[in-house]
Amino acid sequence: MVNLLTGPKGSGKTQQMIELANKKAKECNGNVVFIKKTHRDTASVTFDIRTICMDDYTSITNIDEYIGFLYGMYSSNHDIENVFIDGILKHADISLDNMPEFTERLKKISAECGIDFYVSISAAADDLKDLNGEGVSFIK
Repeated sequence: MVNLLTGPKGSGKTQQMIELANKKAKECNGNVVFIKKTHRDTASVTFDIRTICMDDYTSITNIDEYIGFLYGMYSSNHDIENVFIDGILKHADISLDNMPEFTERLKKISAECGIDFYVSISAAADDLKDLNGEGVSFIK
């Protein structure tokens, strides 16, 4: 399943994602990964969540490389149950225009690997009208 958290910049999406990740880490039997752009605001993520800052991986510049990175994470740890991606529009070349493609690819990984994705986007849900809603949930 791909879960999307939408809203304008500064609306508290990051804090909501952190709280949800911390909750999932307590509930699940596997591992939780939290991916963000920078090292800022990582202190409130509980210690047992693997935090990844994409600024450390500057070679990942497009959707193909980003998807390969996600598959690589899973191949090294089959216990990953939840992946949180905060501020996706700041990662690689991901934009509102190619968000439908990116979401479809996340759905494929989710189905193949049994991972639930939680993705925050600085945009309104209406801006994602081209998304195929099957397998996608919008977090309120």
